[in-house]
Amino acid sequence: MACQPWSAAVTLVGTSGWGRVVQTVCGLLRHGVGALSDGDGAREAALLLRHVLKASEAWLIAHANDPVGDDGAAAYKALIERRARGEPVAYLTGTRGFHALELHVAPDVLVPRPETELLVDLALARIPARGPDGAAPRRNPGQCAKAPPEVSATSMSPARRAGSAVPVCNPVNAVAAPLPGGYGIADLGTGSGAVALAIARARPDTRVLATDASDAALAIARGNARRLNLTNVEFRQGDWCAALGDASFDLIVSNPPYIAGSDPHLREGDLRFEPHAALASGADGLDAIRVIVRDGRAHLRGGGWLLFEHGFEQGPAVRELLAAHGYAEIFTERDLEGRERVSGGRAVPPSLREEG
Repeated sequence: MACQPWSAAVTLVGTSGWGRVVQTVCGLLRHGVGALSDGDGAREAALLLRHVLKASEAWLIAHANDPVGDDGAAAYKALIERRARGEPVAYLTGTRGFHALELHVAPDVLVPRPETELLVDLALARIPARGPDGAAPRRNPGQCAKAPPEVSATSMSPARRAGSAVPVCNPVNAVAAPLPGGYGIADLGTGSGAVALAIARARPDTRVLATDASDAALAIARGNARRLNLTNVEFRQGDWCAALGDASFDLIVSNPPYIAGSDPHLREGDLRFEPHAALASGADGLDAIRVIVRDGRAHLRGGGWLLFEHGFEQGPAVRELLAAHGYAEIFTERDLEGRERVSGGRAVPPSLREEG
């Protein structure tokens, strides 16, 4: 939004005739943009001002020359100072959009990333969805119907068209049949609940168990579920599969920590403010993934899937882990930047393993 130099401040004249100079919407934006020097500074400055004024982008443009009260100006400048020091915008506003959901976030949880939406999309492709007639398609999590040519050409993202090993499901083309009873999904390390809640909202006839080792994180996730009025999700405290007890699931998903503990990026930018336990996992970043892959199979029903996010250089290592623990149909999917981002495998029923 372009601001004219003369619109940075206005003088308010009281009944006594004395004037008081106050900043305008435009002037505060100029201050914010000047303080945030990176390439995304203008967008972030406007977002923070919208948060303080509880206004839309259109309102900021239409009211660029309006004065802003002292309290509002002070609150905005305080947020700009915090952002300039590297604190994530999501922590400053308390919200983050993810997969069409508006989530509450705080320093107790990782800020949901856009690339994690791929994990949700791949999970949804393996979960039965209700068709146009209200019935569920006849498909279990391991039966992902191949999309017809016209869908492949128009509906797949560029990353999925480029060498994807996993066909994309199109629920509209599925054959109607009752949804399997007790259909279960587990989300390990749920944090804000982003992945679990996105799946629960898209597949309301399933049951989702969201787990986390952090009680503080679970409190945030439960709050998000209440605000979104999602009743098909339950929460349990515990470390990875230990929180599952003796339960088994058709699908297990996870966005675990996967950064190497010595990675210098952990001491830079936004990452300095996020919970270390949600980011780093051992010397090579794979400690949590090793546990999930090792223990996950015992909690998967025959034909069920394990899907998890990982670092873009960890694809070969996680595929080896999946193979070593007996998973079948192992794959890795690339994100929109063409980087290996999500991998998974299928639990083969014992009868099929014996035949093989």
